[in-house]
Amino acid sequence: MIGIPLGLLAANATEWLVHKYVLHGLGQKKDSFWSFHWHDHHKNARRNELVDPDYEEPVTSKWNGQSKEALALVATAAAFAPLFPVAPFFTGTVIYCTINYYRKHKRAHLDPEWAREHLPWHVDHHMGPNQHANWCVTRPWFDIVMGTREPYVGTDLERKAAEKKRAKAAAAAAATENTLTPAAAPAT
Repeated sequence: MIGIPLGLLAANATEWLVHKYVLHGLGQKKDSFWSFHWHDHHKNARRNELVDPDYEEPVTSKWNGQSKEALALVATAAAFAPLFPVAPFFTGTVIYCTINYYRKHKRAHLDPEWAREHLPWHVDHHMGPNQHANWCVTRPWFDIVMGTREPYVGTDLERKAAEKKRAKAAAAAAATENTLTPAAAPAT
């Protein structure tokens, strides 16, 4: 039974390590297999207020960030599967965690309000000022342990950013309205 908490810890540590060193480390190199994460997934999330359109289609519909993520998770689960005869609780927990990771990550990028409530640390990762922090997706445990947890959701920093964004949108709308409204005729 000790395998269950050990599996949860191992899975969370793996989330942190892979996200930091593979998805962001190797992923920033355009020619890397992992570049989809930084160059596509992060760009989509920032552009669309956390929504990533890659998750709107079935996982097998095309080769994109979602399908690459799913393949990596299946490979991870398969790598642990041979341990099942000697460590069934640990292995079962790790396999559960890979499924849970995919399920929660996909939902976060389809339902930002759900993510703000249930995975604020992941929203912080994508929408906060520092996208090189908050590496964990399912639980923030290793971010807390490693000192990489940087809250953004619900902070003054987020409120100020939202006010600035609203002001910018209002100014753009006013500028558009002024170019569409004919100038007033001079009084005679």
